[in-house]
Amino acid sequence: MTVDERLRDHQPIHYADVYERPVFMQRWERLRHRQAHEVVQLIAEAWGVFSFCYPGVGATAALIVGNTLGLQNYGSFLTIGFAYAMGIVFALVTGASTSGGHINPGVTVTLVLFKGFPKWKGVRSRNVRYILAQILGGYVACLLVYVQWHNQIKQVEAMLIANGTFDSVVFTSSGPAGISGIYVAPGTNLGFVFVNELVADFFIAMVIWTTLDPTNFSAPPAAGPWLVGLAYAAAVWAFAGAGLATNTARDLGGRLAAMTIYGSGASGGHYAAITALANILSTNAAYVMYELVFKDSSRGIYHCYACFEALPNSGHGTCRPRHGRVMNCASADDGLRHKSRTAFVRHLQRGLTA
Repeated sequence: MTVDERLRDHQPIHYADVYERPVFMQRWERLRHRQAHEVVQLIAEAWGVFSFCYPGVGATAALIVGNTLGLQNYGSFLTIGFAYAMGIVFALVTGASTSGGHINPGVTVTLVLFKGFPKWKGVRSRNVRYILAQILGGYVACLLVYVQWHNQIKQVEAMLIANGTFDSVVFTSSGPAGISGIYVAPGTNLGFVFVNELVADFFIAMVIWTTLDPTNFSAPPAAGPWLVGLAYAAAVWAFAGAGLATNTARDLGGRLAAMTIYGSGASGGHYAAITALANILSTNAAYVMYELVFKDSSRGIYHCYACFEALPNSGHGTCRPRHGRVMNCASADDGLRHKSRTAFVRHLQRGLTA
């Protein structure tokens, strides 16, 4: 069937129908689909967390280095917020079609509990590997930022040592370890920090689940990365000063990187437990809230979601077509071409269950 015939009959058009890839790439794709699909997904998850941590941590390095060395226009909370926001967009745009775009252990855990993502089956289960890949992505991003800012960070350390303040500053949000790790000032009431983390993460998670609702015409799939990125930026601008991690993989990956560089003193103590767990609790709570209050099964599924929702575990785990086939998705004007609402629903159902 030609491309024109597929368009006329509303059949799916594959990339290979239009562009012919080299033979070795065709062989690799067949091998990847049969034997290496999960490996590719794990790489996509690690890359996703790397993509949003890398610019965000880099902007944090600019702020800390600039403030300590007295350099003008080196960074601010504004630049950090924008860096994380754009990082989220890049992460989801590049990786979501491959792995589902979790890039957050809280999302992975929620999808295990509520959306049928593979259940816990020990450390070798896919959900555990997803989380480990996410943490690895954050870890590598923070180490690379340290390497790229190495000369300036060493200047900061030398200045702090010369002033006799290195030991008291190094493991704070304004110290060298604070570039990778997330810390609060000594003596801070951790109860208030926990509430700050819990509420801010709940806010972000509500936006995440909104973008995955196929009945929400205000949040089509293409807008999802931008909406989630803006939610992260807003949280950073408003609440990072009170101590905010927003993502368990970012926190654990960055904390492990700080411990690799500065030793066990960078662990963060009791605060580390707050940042690691609050995100998971908030993400689950936001999902329950959205399902109970905002989601309504009587609403229609908008056409732009037809292909997206047809993929198994779409948005939460894999984008491999069912049974190796791509669904026959409805185009934006299919509803007008069908003679009745029932026929259109059946057309959607054929695609969603193919």
